[in-house]
Amino acid sequence: MSNPELRSQLVNLLTLRQAHADFEDAVADFPEEHINTRPPGCPYTFWHLVEHLRLAQKDILDYIASDQYRWPHFPDDYWPHAQATTDLAGWNASVRQFMADRQALVEIVQNPAMDLFAPLPNSGQYRHNILREIHIIAAHNAYHTGELVVLRRVMGTWRS
Repeated sequence: MSNPELRSQLVNLLTLRQAHADFEDAVADFPEEHINTRPPGCPYTFWHLVEHLRLAQKDILDYIASDQYRWPHFPDDYWPHAQATTDLAGWNASVRQFMADRQALVEIVQNPAMDLFAPLPNSGQYRHNILREIHIIAAHNAYHTGELVVLRRVMGTWRS
C-alpha cells in the first residue's frame, strides 16, 4: 500500500519541529560540563536522557526490522545504569546514533513496498504494525525532547 501523504506525515512526526522542539534543537550547543549533570529533583543525567531516547528508538527500529528481535526488560534495557557517565565523545555518539536510527525509520516509512498496516512478524498476538510503532516512537521522542528543553532551562543552559 503506497500512501504518499500518510508516509510524508509520519516522516514529519519523526523529524520536524511541529508543535514542539525537535531533537536537534534540544541537543544543540549542549555544554560539555553538564553532560553528566543531574538536574535538581531528577534521578538521571542529561546524557542518560539522550541515551534513553536512543535506546527506546532503537528498540522500535529492531522491533520493526529485525528477525532476531528480543523483548527488552523495562526499565533496565531502556536506560543506562544510574551511575554511568560519559564524555563528549560518548554524548556525540549517542546523538549521532539516535539520528541514524531515526533516519532508518524514515527510510522504512518512505519505502512504498513496506505495508504500514501489516502485522509485524515480531508482534505475535498483538498484531502491531509500522504505523502504530511510528506513532509510539514519535510521541516518546517528542515527550523526552521537550523534557530536555525544560531541564536545560532549569539548569540555565538553554539559549534564549
